Amino acid sequence: MSQHGPQPVVRHLPTEEARDLLALTRDLAQREIAPAAAAEEDAGHFPRETFALIGETGLLGLPYAEEHGGGGQPYEVYLQVLEELAAARLTLGLGVSVHTLACHALAHFGAKEQRAEHLPAMLGGSLLGAYCLSEPAAGSDAASLRTRAVRTGGGADGGGADGDGGNWTIDGTKAWITHGGVADFYTVLARSGGDGARGISAYLVPGDAPGLSAAAPERKMGMKGSPTAQVHFDGVTVPDSRRIGEEGQGFAIALAALDAGRLGIAACAVGLAQAALDAGLAYVKERRQFARPLADFQGLRFMIADMATKIEAGRALYLAAARTRDAGLDFSRQAAMAKLFCTDAAMQVTTDAVQLLGGYGYTADFPVERYMREAKVLQIVEGTNQIQRMVIARHVAGPESRS
Repeated sequence: MSQHGPQPVVRHLPTEEARDLLALTRDLAQREIAPAAAAEEDAGHFPRETFALIGETGLLGLPYAEEHGGGGQPYEVYLQVLEELAAARLTLGLGVSVHTLACHALAHFGAKEQRAEHLPAMLGGSLLGAYCLSEPAAGSDAASLRTRAVRTGGGADGGGADGDGGNWTIDGTKAWITHGGVADFYTVLARSGGDGARGISAYLVPGDAPGLSAAAPERKMGMKGSPTAQVHFDGVTVPDSRRIGEEGQGFAIALAALDAGRLGIAACAVGLAQAALDAGLAYVKERRQFARPLADFQGLRFMIADMATKIEAGRALYLAAARTRDAGLDFSRQAAMAKLFCTDAAMQVTTDAVQLLGGYGYTADFPVERYMREAKVLQIVEGTNQIQRMVIARHVAGPESRS
C-alpha cells in the first residue's frame, strides 16, 4: 500500500530559509526516521543515534538565539518542524520538544555568563536534556514538590553565574521524566525555601553528577522507545553558578517553560494525527469491498472529512498561538487551548483511523494501533487536559472565588 504516500501539508512559511528547513526535516523524517519507527518502538529502542543526527542538522536548538548555537527560528517555524518529526515517529518529535523545554530556563532566565558557558553545548546537538518538575506526590499540583535544595557554604546572596555563592545539595525524587537515565543534563526544580510556589528554585544539573541515578523505565502502553523514569537525587551537589534565576523564582520559570512546551505537545499531536489520517487514506483507497474502493463509501468519506477538519483546525490553532508568542504577547491562554484541542483531536483521529482499517487496524501489522496508543499520553503530559481546561477558564471567566 505504498503507492499512496503521506498527504502534502500546505504550509505558509515566513522565509525561504524556513521552507528549506521544512524540506530538510521532511526528507530526514521519511528517509531516516519513519522506516525503522515501528520495529524500534516495538523493541523499546531509544534512538540516541537518531537524536545525534537530528542534532547535526541543527534541529535541537531551533527557537534559541544563534549567538549561543541555536537556529534563531520563530516558534511558528520550530513547531512545524516538530510536527514533521512527530508524524514520522512521536518518540523523536516529543524528544525534541522535551529537550527544548529543558533548555528554556537557562535561555530565558539565566545570567549572561551562564548562557555563554552552557548553552552552546546544550543547543549544539551533541547533548540531550530532560526537565524535572513532577514528583511521585506532586503531579498536577506542582507547587507542592518536595525535592529539596540546601545551600552549603558561600555567601547568603549567592549570585548565579559569579560562582561565589557556595554549593547546593539536592535530595529527592522526580517522576515521569522523559529521557530519565539517558539525558546529559537535567533542569531541576527544587524547594530551596519555604512551602508553596515561592520557595522553589531552578538548577542545571549534569547528567553524570555523583548521587544522580534513574530507576528502571516505566512500562508504558505506548512510546516504548522513549524512556520515562523516576530520577533520584541523593546528595547531588551543584555550585551556585548552576542556579538559574533568583532564589524562589523557580516556579515562575517552570510555568513560563510549560506554556512554551504545551505548544510543542500540540504540534506533536497534529503530526501524529496527520500520520494516522495518511495511513487510513492509503488503506481505504486500495481496499475494495462490494467491487468498490472503501474510499467511495459515504460513511467513511464523512469520517475522513471530520478527521481532516480536526487536523487543520488544530494546526491553525497552534500556529496562531505560536505567532502570538513570536510577537512578544502573552500566549498562556492560547497555549492551553492548543494543547487541549490538538491532543483531544489526535486521540479521536487515531481512534477513527483504527476504525477505518477495521480488523487490520487492531493489528500491529499496520501503524494505526500504535498511533492510537501514543496519542493517549499527549492528553496527559505537560499538564493534563483537565488542567488545561482550568487554565482556560481562569483566563476567560476569571479566577475561582474563595470562600
